[in-house]
Amino acid sequence: MRANLLRIALPLVVLALSGCARSDADLRAQVEEIKAQRGAPLDPPPVLRTFESFVYQAQSLRDPFAPSTTTEVADSGVRPDINRPREPLESFPLDALDMVGTIGTGPAMVALIKDPSGLIHQVRVGNHMGQNFGRILAISETGVELVELVPNGTGGWLERQSAIALDD
Repeated sequence: MRANLLRIALPLVVLALSGCARSDADLRAQVEEIKAQRGAPLDPPPVLRTFESFVYQAQSLRDPFAPSTTTEVADSGVRPDINRPREPLESFPLDALDMVGTIGTGPAMVALIKDPSGLIHQVRVGNHMGQNFGRILAISETGVELVELVPNGTGGWLERQSAIALDD
């Protein structure tokens, strides 16, 4: 049995190995043909643009990033009342508050202001709201006008007009 198997297997192995010894002459010829071809032309180098130079001539001016060297403090005279009890809407920035409506007419008009937690507050002229000591000046059907006190950067305070419009 082994002898028969050996007679059949040996010619098959020789036949399989003879297929692997193929000539690579056609491959070498193709590589030589590709090498002989001329390459594509290169793009011309980019043209360098010349820029007009700029001469900085503000060396003698004050540095805008340095603190002011003046000892005088510009003060407009307005100051927040620190001893006044804080009102509930003063713990929120103005952009977080929404006007949702009004109650009444004329000088007795009350504005309805919704805080970020969803609670609705009634405010009148003279009440305070916002984190910059905002005081309500006027209430209309379309909005609330107020004045805020903001630091001016030199130890004083500035008044800044603000408003909250009725949400549609």
